[in-house]
Amino acid sequence: MKLFAHIMIAIVAIEHIYILWIEMFAWTTKGKATFKSFPAELFEQTTALAANQGLYNGFLAAGLAWSLLIGDPLWSKNVALFFLGCVIVAGLYGGFTASRSILIKQALPAVIAFIVVIIGL
Repeated sequence: MKLFAHIMIAIVAIEHIYILWIEMFAWTTKGKATFKSFPAELFEQTTALAANQGLYNGFLAAGLAWSLLIGDPLWSKNVALFFLGCVIVAGLYGGFTASRSILIKQALPAVIAFIVVIIGL
């Protein structure tokens, strides 16, 4: 179960690295293909805002990666639960304010990881 918990944490971290890349470096290209409900004419004007959001996603990924590198099992679990909780809150907020698909794409993997960490670590 510990291995599965670490895999789920890594998946959520990788997802947020991907979001970071889109929002910070590919907002006007891949961002347009990814965020189809966002008006196309606003991508150029919102590059700095998207990069800021991307940076926050990077912090979430860094915290999750950090949790995998901590040697003390209790400390590792607590750090993982904190950052997974942050992802869940962000996913719920985004799911209810921006796009319902965020509930599935962002919040659900974090909820699964959260549960697995509680059970397995």
